[in-house]
Amino acid sequence: MKKIHFITTGGTIASSEGEKGLEPTFNDEELLSYIPEISELCDISGEPIMNIDSTNMRPEGVKKIAQTIYHNYEKYDGFIVTHGTDTMGYTSALLTYMLSNIKKPVIVTGSQVAIGQPYTDAKKNISDAVRFALEQVPGIFVAFDGRIINGTRAVKIRSKSMNAFESINMPYVAYIKLGKITYDRDSKEHRNKYEIMNIDPSKPFRLETELCTDVFLLRLYPGIDPTIFDFIKENYKGVIIESYGVGGIPNLDGYNIIEKVKELIGAGLAVVITTQCMEEGINLDVYEVGRDLAEANNIITVADMNTETIIAKLMWALGNFSDLNDVKCFMETAMFGDMNIEEE
Repeated sequence: MKKIHFITTGGTIASSEGEKGLEPTFNDEELLSYIPEISELCDISGEPIMNIDSTNMRPEGVKKIAQTIYHNYEKYDGFIVTHGTDTMGYTSALLTYMLSNIKKPVIVTGSQVAIGQPYTDAKKNISDAVRFALEQVPGIFVAFDGRIINGTRAVKIRSKSMNAFESINMPYVAYIKLGKITYDRDSKEHRNKYEIMNIDPSKPFRLETELCTDVFLLRLYPGIDPTIFDFIKENYKGVIIESYGVGGIPNLDGYNIIEKVKELIGAGLAVVITTQCMEEGINLDVYEVGRDLAEANNIITVADMNTETIIAKLMWALGNFSDLNDVKCFMETAMFGDMNIEEE
C-alpha cells in the first residue's frame, strides 16, 4: 500500500466559525477524520506545519512546505498539501521551482466550503488529491472540483463557486469523477509519467528555496503616472508589467511609458512584459507599440505564462542568478509546463 504524507497549512478547508468569521482551526487528524475511507486507499499520515488563512501565506511559508516535503521525501510515495484557495496558485507555482525535478507527486488542494459545513467540497477534493497522488505522476499539481491542474497553470478565477480554478493556456492534466481518473488526450499521449510535466528522470531532485522578493507587479491603465517607474527603479530588482493585449505599451510624447521601461532595463532591473489578458499570451512583434519595446536589450517576455507563475519564477531567478542574461534565459525557457513558446 502506497504511503502518502498529508501536510496541512490552514485555509478555508480547515476553518470553523469564530468571533469575527471563519478562521483555520482544524489540524491534520481532524481533517482526515471526516474522510475515514481514505485509509482504504493508502497508508496516510498527517503533519500540521501551520494553520493560517492563505491570505497570510508568504514565501517563507512556501519554503516551509517545500522543506517539509524534501525532508520526508524518502519516507513517502506522494504528498498532499491542504491550503487556502486565495493564494494556492502562487504556492503551487513556487513549489514547482523550489522542488526542482521532483520524481514524486505533490498535490495541493483546498475547498470553497469548510470541511465541517454542509455541502462542503473539501471531502471530494482531498479524496481526488489522494487518488491522483496514487497514480504516481511526478510534479506539482492542484486538485480542485474534479480536475487536476499543472501547478504552474492553476489560477483562481471565481471567488465563491466550487469550480474556482481554471487551467490557463493548458489543458487539464486529468479529470476525476466518481473516483475514476480520465487523462486529457494530450496527457495520455505522454503517458510516460515524467513527460507529463517535462521532468528529466536522469536529473537529480533538488531543494532550491533561495528567493529574491524585491519584485513589483504593475498593471498598466490609461492615465497611469509614469513617475511610478522612478519609484520602482530605486526600490526593486525586478518588475512584471501587465501590458495591454498582445503587449501594447504607450509610446506617445509626454506619455512615453516605453522610454520609462527602457530606463528600468538600463538601471539593471529584470523587466518582464506580460499581458492583462488571461488567455493566449503576448507577442510584441504585432503592433508598433510593442515592437519598439521588443527591440530593447534584455527585455524579458514570457509567452502565455500566468501572472502567479511569472512572480514565482522571477523571484526564484533573481534569488539564484546574479547575471541579468541568466535571469532572462531562465525566464524565457519553458520548463515544467509553465509556458508554451511555439508561437513566439
